[in-house]
Amino acid sequence: MKKLALIIISANIIFSTQAQNSKPKLVVGIVVDQMRYDYIYRYWDKFGNDGFKRLVNQGFFCRNTNYNYVPTYTGPGHTSIYTGTTPAVHGIISNDWYDKTMGKNMYCAQDDKVNPVGTIAIEGKRSPVNMLTTTITDELRISSNMKSKVIGIALKDRSAILPAGHTANAAYWYDGSVGGFITSTYYMKELPVWVNDFNKKELAKKYMSQPWNTLLPIEQYTESLPDDNKYEFIAKGETKPVFPHNLPETQKLNGGLNMIRSTPFGNSLTKDFAMEVLKNENMGKSSSTDFLAVSFSSPDYIGHTYGPNSVEQEDDYLRLDKDLAELLKFIDTQVGANNALVFLTADHAAPEVPNYLTDLKIPSGYVNEKKIADSLKKYLFKNYGDTLVLSFSNQQVFLNHKFIDSKKLMLSLVEEDVAEFLRHFAEVSEVLTGNVLNNSQFTEGSRYLMQKGYNAKRSGDVLINYLPAYIDYAPYGTTHGSPYSYDTHVPLIFYGWNIKQGSSSEQVYITDVAATLAMMLNIQFPNGCTGKPISFLVK
Repeated sequence: MKKLALIIISANIIFSTQAQNSKPKLVVGIVVDQMRYDYIYRYWDKFGNDGFKRLVNQGFFCRNTNYNYVPTYTGPGHTSIYTGTTPAVHGIISNDWYDKTMGKNMYCAQDDKVNPVGTIAIEGKRSPVNMLTTTITDELRISSNMKSKVIGIALKDRSAILPAGHTANAAYWYDGSVGGFITSTYYMKELPVWVNDFNKKELAKKYMSQPWNTLLPIEQYTESLPDDNKYEFIAKGETKPVFPHNLPETQKLNGGLNMIRSTPFGNSLTKDFAMEVLKNENMGKSSSTDFLAVSFSSPDYIGHTYGPNSVEQEDDYLRLDKDLAELLKFIDTQVGANNALVFLTADHAAPEVPNYLTDLKIPSGYVNEKKIADSLKKYLFKNYGDTLVLSFSNQQVFLNHKFIDSKKLMLSLVEEDVAEFLRHFAEVSEVLTGNVLNNSQFTEGSRYLMQKGYNAKRSGDVLINYLPAYIDYAPYGTTHGSPYSYDTHVPLIFYGWNIKQGSSSEQVYITDVAATLAMMLNIQFPNGCTGKPISFLVK
């Protein structure tokens, strides 16, 4: 009897070890830039069966996923997904910010110590050096003794670089001046032959040699406003914001091949390159798990230009659905349908165009930040003999600490004076000072989100939040950055390896993604991770 018991125990140990060692051959992280949660349902009937529907119908849909900080921008969004924490910890407080130590603006992926590869443009001087923590991709590399291959790609440099982490094999982003993908010396001295060969195909030029017309007959776009409406930007060379958009002609006046960013063909180019990466880098073919981080940037450009209710944005998502279907099919071919773990989410969502809401008699409007900043500077000059403001950016006020110290003023009192002045503006809903954020602990609401986005060393001295549906932007198209659900609520779908079909409306934070991946891959959490594993995915 004792011998039988020993055999059973041994078998259990073997089974447990096998289960723990089981990992996907490939992880593909897909981030759609400026994707609202409701787009899944709004366009559902027009999606094919092999893109978004495949992910939802065969994967697990976390339907109540939100960002848990502000500002909801691209740089912080991508970083928070992959680090499992918020700007308070990872340090990417915005796409760019005023650097208090250098006395000038800093771009989130800026690195003046590296050089461009594949271009001579300054956009090549990029790396993840400003990110203060590891990513899930870093932890995967470390756990495999650097055998796992990690590559990030996107049209936007920050969307490729930050997800790929500090230890990535490569990150590639698009440069319209060369019409192809580039990198920096942070990763390599020269582009691989296959990247040069891909760029030589001049796919961007080919995509832009055709007009952008609707995928379906335009009368079928019933989920959008009429094509000709006053809430959209009119590109140079056009008289109305309507289809067809004559890209071969208008690109000359709108940034040349950089204009592909503001068309669905930017997604297609990204998809083409993603498949080329998988094939040429043999991703998913080794004994270690590889990771491809892909970001589709064009929806953000299109949303900023035309808004969330435009025919352009609907057409963009219908075409992205086809691009996703092609990419998923290629992944099946590359590693097998059950050997890849895929997740899809967004770096932020987007509000309605305020002018549209105003016409519907819904409270909304526009903020003139320059007017607010100028008024504040005049007030401070009158009361202190100096403007005191070094920068007013990202809804944050950076004060001149040297002047404050020289006058032997108490910083906390100056901060509160600034805050009290700003509270009088009708568009302002909340103002918090650095002193309050450093000495209080908020647990809910906009104050909690502002605190999670506040990094004591990098953020401003006074933080501002505006009323719902009030934005600092042009009177057409939309932007993002607020703590409200229209900016924070995004889709999150896990699909493929070890994922059972289902959905949940339980609250999930975007910082939970990296923690969940760490549990699935049996590796360390990123070193600044504050998220929790999503319980119904890692039971």
